[in-house]
Amino acid sequence: MFHPQAAVESGAQEKSSADPLSAFLAWCGRAGVELNPKVRLSREGAVAGYGMLAAEELEAGEVLFTIPRTALLSQHTTSIHALLQEAQESLQSQSGWVPLLLALLHEYTASSSHWRPYFSLWQDFRSLDHPMFWPQEERTRLLQGTGIPEAVDKDLANIQLEYNSIILPFMETHPDIFDPKLHTLELYKELVAFVMAYSFQEPLEEEEEDEKGPNPPMMVPVADILNHVANHNANLEYSPHCLRMVTTQAVRKGQEIFNTYGQMANWQLLHMYGFAEPYPGNSHDTADIQMVTLRRAALQRAKSEAQQQLVSEQWDFLCQLEMVGEEGAFVLGWDEVLTEEELSMTLKVLCMSEEEFKEYKEQDGWEDDSDEEENSTLSNEALSRLKTPCKKLLYDSVLLTLESYGADLKAEQDLLNNKEAYEKLSRREQQALHVRYGQKRILHQLLELVQ
Repeated sequence: MFHPQAAVESGAQEKSSADPLSAFLAWCGRAGVELNPKVRLSREGAVAGYGMLAAEELEAGEVLFTIPRTALLSQHTTSIHALLQEAQESLQSQSGWVPLLLALLHEYTASSSHWRPYFSLWQDFRSLDHPMFWPQEERTRLLQGTGIPEAVDKDLANIQLEYNSIILPFMETHPDIFDPKLHTLELYKELVAFVMAYSFQEPLEEEEEDEKGPNPPMMVPVADILNHVANHNANLEYSPHCLRMVTTQAVRKGQEIFNTYGQMANWQLLHMYGFAEPYPGNSHDTADIQMVTLRRAALQRAKSEAQQQLVSEQWDFLCQLEMVGEEGAFVLGWDEVLTEEELSMTLKVLCMSEEEFKEYKEQDGWEDDSDEEENSTLSNEALSRLKTPCKKLLYDSVLLTLESYGADLKAEQDLLNNKEAYEKLSRREQQALHVRYGQKRILHQLLELVQ
């Protein structure tokens, strides 16, 4: 049963948000959403924005809410779905998000939209505070070395390209529905951030994975109110007619209920969702070593022109094997290397003598690796057992990577340990600090393993 009164926290605590939240909950009732009376939606007590809290104790396996597919906002449920279907070939893009974004552009600005109470929960999408909205100087200063500025630059270029080459031509053919003066590039950018932070992608069935690309994103009201932590206590389940949020463990009364957005590193969380988890909360955090950094370290180690030529040939060979690329990265987790095949092969080839490499090349990179294959997982323990030349190359690559950040680990550590100084930081400075600190901890851990 749906209980709108139980769902909103009572009393004056909700003052400013009572109207949009009450209107949204009334809409949920009309849309057929079933909300468990043991939970409530509130700003009070949530880690960020709105959240879902347990009003009573919950057991593992309890359904928190059920939402019919008719209440989802997607390219298939929007009032302009027929137009989008008709133009689907011209709306294809690298992101695959254009049909949903056109649906959002229309529904967000249409006074008669079925989803108006849903949109009213967000007065301004810029409050999401993704790094794409930060001034470039601030983004570079706070996030240098993390990989986020480069990701944002790509996003902004793609957003502009999609808007100019796909969105504008579509709007021009439908002037009765769209107006470029209202449906601007700026609004489009804000809606991209909204989709980044709040949309869901239904996983493909196993038998579909090889046959089709990923499902397009969709907005799932209520589900998107739940915040994320790596150690979550609820999960979204999909069925043909509805979606259900189900607890994965017991939840105490008053505790916040968290969904998971997937195994996301802090840099991905800040880039896509506008926040990061404080250390040591994110067990899925990672650090990257750019693939070209290993080449740079190998070239620095090469003492003669002949040795430098050998490194260049080895790198070209690795490129042919599709083990490395100019824009790729080796990804390090807390317990193991996540790109273990690529890093193992790169270390092995770059540490070969000219004779070893010549022989290896003649076999096209194939040899009796059975012993190595069995131990190919690059766990922390395996990293500590690497051959000395591989350890040295990796060590030098980590040092080069650490140079790309603005400050060292100790400075970040001192800031986190000084509560007064930390609280004086802006929200952006705090989030950026969590990203940098987690990455540097992982890189320093690797230094200790291979020194």
